[in-house]
Amino acid sequence: MTSEWDRHLSLEPLGEGRYAGALDAGWSVGGGINGGFQLALAGAAISAHLPGKPDPVTVSAYYLSAGTPGPAEVSVDVRRDGGRLATVSADLVQDGQTRLTLLSTYSDLDRFEGDVRTTAVEPELPPQEECAGPEDVPEFVLEIAPMMRRFEMRFPVEQTAWVRGETRGEGHFSAWFRLNDGREPDPVALLMVLDALPPVTFDLGMVGWAPTLELTCHVRAKPAPGWLKVQHHTRNFAGGMFEEDCEVWDSTGRLVAQSRQLALAPRVG
Repeated sequence: MTSEWDRHLSLEPLGEGRYAGALDAGWSVGGGINGGFQLALAGAAISAHLPGKPDPVTVSAYYLSAGTPGPAEVSVDVRRDGGRLATVSADLVQDGQTRLTLLSTYSDLDRFEGDVRTTAVEPELPPQEECAGPEDVPEFVLEIAPMMRRFEMRFPVEQTAWVRGETRGEGHFSAWFRLNDGREPDPVALLMVLDALPPVTFDLGMVGWAPTLELTCHVRAKPAPGWLKVQHHTRNFAGGMFEEDCEVWDSTGRLVAQSRQLALAPRVG
């Protein structure tokens, strides 16, 4: 049976680099469709257009307007295709409005296997059964972010203080993560995972929709099957904006994706 994730990323080729798809309402959060899902839909169109180089390596996306539930079209333009790498631009459009525009490098990540030297530290998380999970999410949170029904996240209990109206003030979240239906992660799915956790501003006492201005993703390897570990943190909130750095680790303890985004802080009060 086709997984929910694959159904939501289904695309129809229209010719000349154009692909028809949809932004499913199930990926709504706050005032629009989750930026990571939009990026994954555009990324899936590029993968379909480049079957010999189906994996994102770097993706830089600018969000121009809020995505809404409904039909969408992705146009893909290959700027260069040679050797191991292809440089590609893409636009995701709804009703004549560009939702996001991106420039990316694609390849086959199997071509990059070899020596791995990582000084980054994998997050330490309690066993999943000791973490707060979907069963602990208040209904008001699910109303704000229906996308949380699309996957399972499990947080250390102390990191859920914001749900109780409390503030830790650390600007950091980390969680276990997996898609619904037992769907295993892949490089395109990682583009969504990098933007899946609640904004780190929630941990600073600012709860609400935090629109992304720009998001840059690096996919470093194909993830192994199983649960992912995801962590977000911020170090600088200023001028009504904050940066959010993310790392994704697979079930073997390998760092498989990284990102940085600049986003607008939620409006409070």
